[in-house]
Amino acid sequence: MRRRRGVAAAYVVAGSVLLVVGAELIGRLELAGRAWPPLTDVVSYVATPAGGSLLWRNLLVTLESAAKGFLLGAAVALLGAALALVVPLLRPGLDRFSAILNAVPTIALAPLLITTVGREDTPAVIAALSVGFLMFVTMTSAFSNASEVYTDVFTVFGASRFTRLVRFDLPRSVPAFFDGLTLSAPAAVLGATIGEWFGAPAGLGLLLVSAMQNYQMALLWAAAISATLVSLAAYLLCTRLQRVVARRFA
Repeated sequence: MRRRRGVAAAYVVAGSVLLVVGAELIGRLELAGRAWPPLTDVVSYVATPAGGSLLWRNLLVTLESAAKGFLLGAAVALLGAALALVVPLLRPGLDRFSAILNAVPTIALAPLLITTVGREDTPAVIAALSVGFLMFVTMTSAFSNASEVYTDVFTVFGASRFTRLVRFDLPRSVPAFFDGLTLSAPAAVLGATIGEWFGAPAGLGLLLVSAMQNYQMALLWAAAISATLVSLAAYLLCTRLQRVVARRFA
């Protein structure tokens, strides 16, 4: 087991080194044009007081919006899935509503959200929509996969659907809940970043748009890499929590 983990870690390190070296060579040799700067130039820009401060302030704004959307989307999705279980007549309507809402392009929703919830809250709402669909599908699937044997036991004892939800379905679905969180964490960061494209006062999305318009390639890549690293960190954190929960409820 330790040997396998060591080999896996070695592959991760080797792949990361190759990726960094490849990105540096592409930028240094201008194989992709001037729009792809050397990675050292991006790091040098971030290392400057002005560049680092600008990136950090906007990164915190994106993290705040992503966290709000993550919590809101997960809570609403869990409530909707539970409601669909307790009141089966609502299940088809909730399924269709979530599918339709997920199918609407973000570029069509953004102007409506800006005029209703405001520019500052639009990134969090878009993040919540991204998280909500994934969590709703995950939790409805988890609730639907209950063993008929246990369901029949609750029915025989005259338990209501709400009682079954509290005593059986929710505890049994805890691993699935964290599976959904693992999938939703990067979606929250992506949703918040996309939401900031449409006129948010601050955030990584705003930096991306501003850097493209002013041809600031170092800033553009710094913002893009920051968003990627934050998404990766959120995914790894939720993966770690998911493993702990899986061992606890196995």
